[in-house]
Amino acid sequence: MRADRQDMLKRLSYIEGHLGGIRKMVEEDKYCVEILRQTYAVRKAIEKFEALLVENHLHTCVPEGIKGGREDAVIEELVQLYNLAGNR
Repeated sequence: MRADRQDMLKRLSYIEGHLGGIRKMVEEDKYCVEILRQTYAVRKAIEKFEALLVENHLHTCVPEGIKGGREDAVIEELVQLYNLAGNR
């Protein structure tokens, strides 16, 4: 199931809000473990956002690029993303 733009924007707002909360926790000298729990939640939220973005890309941009005669460029982009993700 592909996420729409609105869902992705909501996820980004959630991440931004969480980051603001983490900043406030640091400013207020909260307990380190509590802060780390929040950073873990943000990391997982970013990973989920990235997964949705990749899924959307595979369902939309990749087929359009291939149909448009950009097979080599599309494949190179996918290889770059794969390497960025640390799957090398």
